[in-house]
Amino acid sequence: MSGIFGMTRRFFLKLMGGMVFMESTSSAFSGFLPKVLPVRTVERNNFKFDPDNGNIEWENKKEQYRLVVDGLVKEPRSFTYSDIKSFPQVEQVSDFHCVEGWSVKDLKWGGFRFKEILDRIVPNRDATHVLFHSLGTTESSPKGQSHYIESFPISELLDPAREILLALTADNRPLPQENGAPLRLITPFDLAYKSIKFITRIEFIKGERPGWWTLANPIYPIVARVPKNRLRRKY
Repeated sequence: MSGIFGMTRRFFLKLMGGMVFMESTSSAFSGFLPKVLPVRTVERNNFKFDPDNGNIEWENKKEQYRLVVDGLVKEPRSFTYSDIKSFPQVEQVSDFHCVEGWSVKDLKWGGFRFKEILDRIVPNRDATHVLFHSLGTTESSPKGQSHYIESFPISELLDPAREILLALTADNRPLPQENGAPLRLITPFDLAYKSIKFITRIEFIKGERPGWWTLANPIYPIVARVPKNRLRRKY
């Protein structure tokens, strides 16, 4: 039996159960990411990433991870895990705000700014936004979207005040699998469903595009700012 927004009833109940668990336990989480950040993942659990060799192991194959950058660009490129680790790296401490109302304070992330992509890619003049794509497929396919996506204006990705980070590490260690390895987006001033995990492709596009949760349920807007009363400091 199909549930609302194209999800199966079983999958919807699974997600709701996860929400209850996260809300009941979030007050205990105060700053160390591995094994403590509440996890809400809609991707099928059919792949693993090994940070030691940069390989993705699927159920029946193994391949090297690559970050593909394409779309409205002069020349598409792809980067290995070693490549993106060699980009100039930065660290930041950020709060993490979920749409359900809980937050985790002072999480330490490491990675690179989106500027590093633009230093290596020339977008076409009509490119205004970027669409991030995740590895794997999701258990539900809202409006036919079978893997997780999220879009952002290029101008926001480049705005230093927004502190958007392409994260490779958490608490000085490679991202845990459940928290988005090999690469995820950290967006401190946006609600956490914008913080896409398992990034494998960066597509330059014209105009904004609804993300996976927006397609699944329009109560999740494309622009998802954290309410000001939940922020400890101003953007």
